[in-house]
Amino acid sequence: LAKRPQRIFKRTFDLVVSSVCLVLLSPLFLYLMIRIKADGGSAFFQQDRVGREGAAFKCYKFRSMYMDAESRLDSLLSDNPELKVEWQRNFKLASDPRVTSIGRTIRKYSLDELPQLINVLRGEMSLVGPRPLLFNELERYGDAIALYALVSPGITGVWQVSGRSDTSFEQRREMDEWYIRNWSLYYDLSCLLRTIGVVKGSRGAY
Repeated sequence: LAKRPQRIFKRTFDLVVSSVCLVLLSPLFLYLMIRIKADGGSAFFQQDRVGREGAAFKCYKFRSMYMDAESRLDSLLSDNPELKVEWQRNFKLASDPRVTSIGRTIRKYSLDELPQLINVLRGEMSLVGPRPLLFNELERYGDAIALYALVSPGITGVWQVSGRSDTSFEQRREMDEWYIRNWSLYYDLSCLLRTIGVVKGSRGAY
């Protein structure tokens, strides 16, 4: 696990990079906000996630689903048993009919994750780390939750550069555990560089 000087460096790196990215990407933020709001809804989606030491925080994303996506889910799963099985296995659907047209594009290239730079700036997330858990995923995470609580969740990480939605929840948990136990500054930089390649190739997108 990271020692205090390394954690300080990691946090400083997060602050500098997230600040620069938010400035440089502001034109893209504005464009996406206009496109997403075209259906009359909010450009952003907020969801309660589990952070360091089990603290709850609002994780930001660009909205990629219809405004009534949550209410659509119950009827969608009740009418489609095969989708219900897929949802119960991984808490996501490979081809989710609730995703909007612009939502499919921003998900393909992971642009929906960009607002999490704000979470990084606020100290709720890191650029690299385990993906932030939903509260209903805690039980499935098992004993590894003690390790998860030691670090800040990340925008990208081992799971994102190793298959993302092509992997199971159990594989994701194992990757998170490996990252936390073997963390290094070098590996963080490697993950960030590999993330660029994954996004450009749109591999394993949601």
